[in-house]
Amino acid sequence: MIFRDASVMPYRSNEDLPPSVYDHLPPHARDIYREAFNHAWARYGGDEATPHRIAWAAVKRSYRKAGNIWVRRDGDPAHHDSPRTAGSFR
Repeated sequence: MIFRDASVMPYRSNEDLPPSVYDHLPPHARDIYREAFNHAWARYGGDEATPHRIAWAAVKRSYRKAGNIWVRRDGDPAHHDSPRTAGSFR
């Protein structure tokens, strides 16, 4: 995805996230990614790589990968959000 106008919010909702993000992160982590990306996009403009790096760094502050799923760093299973299940991808 290439964005041209730095004043436009690239991802208005989590559903706008790229499949490589949306299909692998739990809902709360998607929120973190989207918000961090949009803020970095507004700051750095047309450099798309930088906002993606910043967004992933923001996710990794609160989540870690355990096998093939992302889990909250606090380890509390009550706070775990499940990613989409197989067959329900967009």
